[in-house]
Amino acid sequence: MVGGEDTSGAAALREAATAVVRRLREAGFVALFAGGCVRDLQLGREPTDYDIATSARPDDVTALFARTVSVGARFGVVLVVNKIGSFEVATFRSDGDYLDHRRPSQVTWSDARGDAERRDFTINGMFLDPLTDEVLDYVGGRADLEAGIIRSIGDPRARFGEDRLRLLRGVRFAARLGATIEPATFATMQEMAPTIVDIAWERIGDEIGKILAEGAAARGLDLLSESGLLAVVLPEVEAMHGVEQPVKHHPEGDVFVHTRRCIAELRPEHDAGVRLATLLHDVAKPPCFTRDEDGRIKFHGHCERGAEMAYGICERLRCSNALRDKVVWLIANHLRHTEADNMRPATLKRFFAEEHFPALLELVRLDSLGGRGDLIRWDKLRAQYESLSAEELVPEPLLRGRDLLQLGYPAGPRLKTILHEAFDAQLDGDITDTDAARAWALHTYPLEGGDK
Repeated sequence: MVGGEDTSGAAALREAATAVVRRLREAGFVALFAGGCVRDLQLGREPTDYDIATSARPDDVTALFARTVSVGARFGVVLVVNKIGSFEVATFRSDGDYLDHRRPSQVTWSDARGDAERRDFTINGMFLDPLTDEVLDYVGGRADLEAGIIRSIGDPRARFGEDRLRLLRGVRFAARLGATIEPATFATMQEMAPTIVDIAWERIGDEIGKILAEGAAARGLDLLSESGLLAVVLPEVEAMHGVEQPVKHHPEGDVFVHTRRCIAELRPEHDAGVRLATLLHDVAKPPCFTRDEDGRIKFHGHCERGAEMAYGICERLRCSNALRDKVVWLIANHLRHTEADNMRPATLKRFFAEEHFPALLELVRLDSLGGRGDLIRWDKLRAQYESLSAEELVPEPLLRGRDLLQLGYPAGPRLKTILHEAFDAQLDGDITDTDAARAWALHTYPLEGGDK
């Protein structure tokens, strides 16, 4: 399913996809579930989408269904839309050369076997007849799935040469499924890792995001590093290997080990900002590493430098501006909570009122779990935050610009300063009503003769 909302549950989604297959079969065409949905069903998992492969040509598919969208007729792909969602229906095909490392220069209509042989990994090359539950496996995908093996279909050089993204997809599938990458496939991944940059960075960034999102980010990070892909797409993260940390605060080991432990705590419910910030929160420790005369390790300025580096990384991965800005803010502030005990109430409340503070609180928890596992400071900060209502965090100002103008203050930049400090005094509890706010202003910033 490419679009739409599954309002009727997994059973309804499968039945809607089966109805598409049934309609194609009634018209005399071969039609089967294909690819990832078959893999997931064999694993006992409910697919979140269903792809359909058929002997019907795009024009045939368009003629058979009331609502269709042509998304790649040249490659035999049509979306069939019904009340449950949109299902990708693709004509069986064999592919020509992939000149841009993404799409074939030409396609030839084929059959199920030929279609299977053009796909990436054996576990994704199976078909399922939803009317009989028969699995059609021409590439050994079922055996590899049972054995927990990720293996390219045919020559791995050819498969990765067709679409470089498959290098990252192999990592993602191995991580998510807890599988081993077959030796020849993995050796080819290592050999071809430098070529990953032949494809668009948007695609790389999207795949990195999926690796972080699917519940096995630590295993994914290991495989990215072992395959050589990490050094190409995220050399700043690869550089964390071997960078020592103070044992007192990080008994777990070097910066890479710490980062791995942090992202091992990521769950699918974490948003993209938290996931990427967790991966990159200590990205500046390698360039900021120093050791003083007493042997003490320091990373002075690594939050600020890390925010700058994260900005560049997010730009490289073509993240949205909103995601980039969130990640940068989280990294810049990921140690600010250590100053909370010394903050005046107004400063702490302003900190709590920041848009991304809830995400920062989660990053602090993950960072703590990746180190000593001590959550005392985090728990105290969380309790302080949760004890305050929204009105206490962001109350209506008791002093506004019109009040100052009525008191006789001239318009100008000075008003902004007065209002900012008055609001701090309000957050501190020193000002509790409008009359007190006006009195505070006149006392703190007396009107001079020239002000009237």
